[in-house]
Amino acid sequence: MSNPTEDRARLRRAARLAAVQALYQMEISGRGAKSVISEFRDHRFGDAAEEVQAGSEYIEADEDFFENLVAGVVEKQSVVDPAVNDLLSDGWRMERLDATVRAILRCAGFELFHRKDVPAKVVINEYVDIANAFFEGSEPKFVNAALDKCARQARQDEF
Repeated sequence: MSNPTEDRARLRRAARLAAVQALYQMEISGRGAKSVISEFRDHRFGDAAEEVQAGSEYIEADEDFFENLVAGVVEKQSVVDPAVNDLLSDGWRMERLDATVRAILRCAGFELFHRKDVPAKVVINEYVDIANAFFEGSEPKFVNAALDKCARQARQDEF
């Protein structure tokens, strides 16, 4: 039997990963949020039944959460980027970071500052896991340290 809490967490985890991929795609291609969100909704998201019928690999994700993340990062980027920049070590700026790391920090920063319904420790763990999925080097530790600082600034009451 499926557990609704575990199902929700799994669908949100997939939505976060897709949001990072969408932000990366937007940065590399120069396409806008609406276009990329539509592409993900139309061609990448689905459920197990659709996957079997189409013979394709669809991702089962919380599509509304995904859209909220991508649209929210774009809408709040002028607030999130400077906040994340301020937390980086001297000499580091968002634009110097790898595009995937940038996407991870932007998504996580948006959640920490604007999605108070998600506990800070959950946000940090989820995005460190995403960093681990993309990188084997020091990037996950860097992401963890940056998000820990960001969370302490955004959510002092949770620490």
